[in-house]
Amino acid sequence: MADGTGGAGAPLGCGGGEPEVSDSLKTFGEVVKAFRKRARLTQEEFAPRVRYSAPTVASIEQGRRFPPPEFVERAEEVLDAFGALRGAARHLSRQPGLASWFRQWARLEETAVSLYTYECRLIPGLLQTEAYARTLFVNQLPPLGDDQIEAQWAARAERQRLLRERPNTAFSFILEEHLFLRRTGEAEVSQGVVDHVLELAEQRNVEVQVMPLAQGAHAGLAGPMQLLETSENRWFAYNEGQRGGLFVSESKEISVLQMRYARMRSQALSLDDSVSLLRQMRGAL
Repeated sequence: MADGTGGAGAPLGCGGGEPEVSDSLKTFGEVVKAFRKRARLTQEEFAPRVRYSAPTVASIEQGRRFPPPEFVERAEEVLDAFGALRGAARHLSRQPGLASWFRQWARLEETAVSLYTYECRLIPGLLQTEAYARTLFVNQLPPLGDDQIEAQWAARAERQRLLRERPNTAFSFILEEHLFLRRTGEAEVSQGVVDHVLELAEQRNVEVQVMPLAQGAHAGLAGPMQLLETSENRWFAYNEGQRGGLFVSESKEISVLQMRYARMRSQALSLDDSVSLLRQMRGAL
């Protein structure tokens, strides 16, 4: 799926794998439950006060769902929790909803100074809209349960904070033109994806290049790749397949992938031409 959270439906990329419940989520759930009981509220009574369903409250208390920021804030106020829920939320593991093979990469992503992504199968998870991601999740095989879908979307939405909260990180995306022509989901879903990518491309630290269909051969034909640079200026790479991912730390291998990515940057459309093409496609959808 294009990033361990399931680009196509895996817990955040292009493969399978079940998201696992973390100890920090279980602990957070127990804290919520304790304050709820202290307030003498049942889950059914508490749910409307935080504007979430009772099943969602149950999932959070059981540590099976990552609590949305809105839930944390509303629960904090409703339960008069003395800041305990906000504090506990800051220490939550972001692992649930992520495929096990993707977690090491996800941790590095959070502090990377450069992050490069080439994708030929699906819109990368960092650029997906909720509607696009849910279309992928719903069509995943083996089928996912509602709780699993919610966990995967929560994990993906959490990762997408990187684009907003790390203005000093340089993000580069090279995307095949056909990704936007496939029309994954309804027409509104495809239109929403193009609009979303165009909006992100306006950020100073985000570069989006389209590899046009007219470019018959290019340096990335061997498949998708991701590269990142850490704050210590070390480089790592990640490649994902149907049922697993490959974390690359060998400098010689990374050098090859860097060479290919650099060539693709010159073979793809320029930043301005990419935006122009996306706007044209948006009008045709």
